[in-house]
Amino acid sequence: MVGFTTTIPLEVILAAGRRPVDLNNLFITAADPQGLIEEAEIAGFPRNICGWIKGLYSVALRHDIREIVAVTEGDCSNTQALMEVLTLRGVTTVPFAYPYDRASETVAHEIGKLARHFGVSLDDCEAARQRLLDVRRKIHEIDRLTWAEDRVTGGENHYYQVCSSDMNGDIDAYAAELDTFLDTARQRPPLCQGLRLAYIGVPPIMTDLYSFLEEMDARVVFNETQRQFSMPYPVDSLIEQYRRYTYPYDIFTRLEDIEQEIVRRRVDGVIHYVQSFCFRQIEDMIVRQRLKLPILTLEGDRPGPLDARSRIRLEGFIEMIKARKP
Repeated sequence: MVGFTTTIPLEVILAAGRRPVDLNNLFITAADPQGLIEEAEIAGFPRNICGWIKGLYSVALRHDIREIVAVTEGDCSNTQALMEVLTLRGVTTVPFAYPYDRASETVAHEIGKLARHFGVSLDDCEAARQRLLDVRRKIHEIDRLTWAEDRVTGGENHYYQVCSSDMNGDIDAYAAELDTFLDTARQRPPLCQGLRLAYIGVPPIMTDLYSFLEEMDARVVFNETQRQFSMPYPVDSLIEQYRRYTYPYDIFTRLEDIEQEIVRRRVDGVIHYVQSFCFRQIEDMIVRQRLKLPILTLEGDRPGPLDARSRIRLEGFIEMIKARKP
């Protein structure tokens, strides 16, 4: 297995014949994610550090993952320190960076370094990308069925897209799961119309957000970052695919995509999720100035169901949008 701290060029790992494991997915789907955070705090991690970082540390050790690709630019600002602590525990850590300038030359340089580490060529990686195209088309179809035909819930949309970061470690089994779901979803009657929401920011650490919204007659029809994991743009090369991928770059690059999708998906309101103790909380100021829709900034800390305060704020936000709609 090769673990990684956020979405990386998956094609490199597959070309090397290794099994990719997104540590975030392993953490949040664990039987006791809160226990993983507590293990990290017992080991010495401070209370006021992002829960995801603590979860990644503990889940890597619990599953004895001996090699991890850590994204040191374009994701969490605490990743470098996480690498250093894992190195102390005998884990091989491989740095990978999404360059801030987003230039083709620098993206190619970073992917080339990663490919050399795993002993594969860029041609090998491109062949792996071609293999994944059909799988990704199925994920894009699930997304289309969410907003264009109203046959997929926000939670289902979240699940299948977030799993595309590592294809659940088994491409063939994941593709078969997608086929089964698509067969079912296409035969459903359209879901009852309610409020149409956009969810932007990192995937939620709360476990019941989507189901709670649907109880309130609101449905997420756009999961920003999860959609990016599926590589949604038609491109002709591996380098361009990861240059177009918006999540690791600046907020303005992300907002261009967000604004387009809000219009296309006829969104009524936006939930901007921010993780406690994360530098991305600062970007909320920019989001609020750029987007011209009602926005609720929702903060999460540890895994588990929504707390009472968050539920009250979500209820108030949804009622406010309903009152404003014709």
